[in-house]
Amino acid sequence: MIYYFLFPLRSQINALNVLRYVPFRVLAATMTAMLLSFGLYPWFIRRLQSKQVGQVIRKDGPESHFSKAGTPTMGGALILFALVISTVLWADPQNIMVWVVTAITASYGVIGWVDDARKIRKKSSGGLSGRWKLLLQFAIAISVCSYLWYGNAGLPHEWLVQRGRVALPFVAFDRLVITLPPWAYVAFASFVIAGTSNAVNLTDGLDGLAIGPVMVNAGTYMILAYLAGVTFFGYDMAHYLRIPSFPQSGELAIYCGAMIGAGFGFLWFNTYPAQVFMGDVGSLALGGGLGSLAVVTKNEVLSILLGGIFFVEAVSVIGQVASFKLFKKRIFLMAPIHHHFEKKGWPEPKVIVRFWIISIMLALATLATLKLR
Repeated sequence: MIYYFLFPLRSQINALNVLRYVPFRVLAATMTAMLLSFGLYPWFIRRLQSKQVGQVIRKDGPESHFSKAGTPTMGGALILFALVISTVLWADPQNIMVWVVTAITASYGVIGWVDDARKIRKKSSGGLSGRWKLLLQFAIAISVCSYLWYGNAGLPHEWLVQRGRVALPFVAFDRLVITLPPWAYVAFASFVIAGTSNAVNLTDGLDGLAIGPVMVNAGTYMILAYLAGVTFFGYDMAHYLRIPSFPQSGELAIYCGAMIGAGFGFLWFNTYPAQVFMGDVGSLALGGGLGSLAVVTKNEVLSILLGGIFFVEAVSVIGQVASFKLFKKRIFLMAPIHHHFEKKGWPEPKVIVRFWIISIMLALATLATLKLR
């Protein structure tokens, strides 16, 4: 809204001309989200404690986690607040892609809030049933992805032309892509969004484990979105890098910056030993946001490499369940896989930091694909 109301005044106030530059507004959104988080979390944690909004620990989990019972949870609500407010303040409100990503983030946050509230009310680690959670996630994802395919109002022409095309890593977008029919693309994109949301949710099991890779992913999408939508000195970077080009995608970098800023503020209080947990209200929302970024920037397949930590966490759970049901044997000592390493004797901080390092390496590999095409 700051951009919308103040940028037209640039002819009267020359200093406002800086608002035309996306990098400036990315930094402004990052700082706004960070200041909101740092400023409000001490008060928010006290409110959660006064309301007895405490974490319920799985009885079959690692014994080291039992001491975490009662730690304030649902801290992701403030991440969501800082993220949405900062995006609305600094992004161009006429950019429909920003609204698509923000809407999915907020909607998935509501699902997570209901899930967390039920856990707290029932004093159990089982909240909203998995069936209902998936149904609501896919309902939202399918609705939004259907709009992206069938709705023409406000969507950039470049998106409408390329909406059914799926880019492949290490391959130039103008050379080889997979083109899907409408129903198949809507289903595929919806799976990417809902799948990423649940994968981030499964990763959120240790202090700071999920938010680190979330910020790394957001930073990478910031670069990808910016390169796909900007021109340097009259030169089209998307054309040079042979990646999908959407002139409006640069505004998505502001959303990414807001996610990073809100994440840093949360991490200050979530780092080991955590003073607050994000809960499903945070993990489902942030995962949905990352999944929708993959879809609107046409990096659906590349998101598997970038979000490799989330992908492995989800696969470890699926594999564990399938193996036990089919063969009555467990692949891991405990799933998700971060608990497996805890059971093997790794201290919690070691698991967290090593997963962060892997996430950074995957992000660098993702950026390397820009030149290996």
